[in-house]
Amino acid sequence: MLDIKNLHVTIDDKHILQGLNLSIQRGEIHVVMGPNGSGKSTLVHTLAGRAINCVTDGTMHWFDQDLNALPIDARAALGIFLAFQHPLSLPGVTNIQFLKASVNAVRCARQQPTLDAIDFLNRVRSTLATVGMDETFLYRQVNEGFSGGEKKRNEVLQMLLLEPQLILLDETDSGLDIDGIQMIAEGVNAMRDGQRSMLIVTHYVRLLDYINPDFVHLIYQGRLVKTGDKTLAAQLDQQGYRWLAEIDNPQVDRYA
Repeated sequence: MLDIKNLHVTIDDKHILQGLNLSIQRGEIHVVMGPNGSGKSTLVHTLAGRAINCVTDGTMHWFDQDLNALPIDARAALGIFLAFQHPLSLPGVTNIQFLKASVNAVRCARQQPTLDAIDFLNRVRSTLATVGMDETFLYRQVNEGFSGGEKKRNEVLQMLLLEPQLILLDETDSGLDIDGIQMIAEGVNAMRDGQRSMLIVTHYVRLLDYINPDFVHLIYQGRLVKTGDKTLAAQLDQQGYRWLAEIDNPQVDRYA
């Protein structure tokens, strides 16, 4: 489904990813952990098409598509969705306007009929309960005046409505209380169908109490250096990352 080989990425001429390899098959959930500055967020933002992330070497293939040749909107139309760690506000644009335009743009790209106002409202109403939001959120400006938890709920609402094939979560659980983390997990688990895949960046092992990932990866200095199951996350939670500094040349774990 997704095949990343020898990926090198720079931001403002600073090398962040330095030969990262990763393969994701249909229906798999992959979790990425690692110290700050190791390249976790850079990885998911590069996949989504962030303009300042410059790919200097390597390849990213989504099925038979070269992602590096596609703009952001084309990647979204293919079914790639990124939930942000710090979602931006859109003053003057209501949630319902933004959501309806986004959903219909993706449906149009997939050659599906667009939804009229009534059909869309019925669909979004049935989804609000999953993220613990009431209908008043639809008529507020996007993330304007929202609490941190409300912004994250809004990200999950977008994810559920857009029905992407590859879900990228960039520390969506950061800053959330236990109820918020459970909400994120419920949204993720609601999307599991054996077809769509997920790449989740997190620092917190608590999220994995509610999500059972197929793989947990450790990224260090821009490379994937170790892969395991969620017991690896528990190990990192106990030991931290300081032991990595004692390794001169971490052995890249080519799990796939």
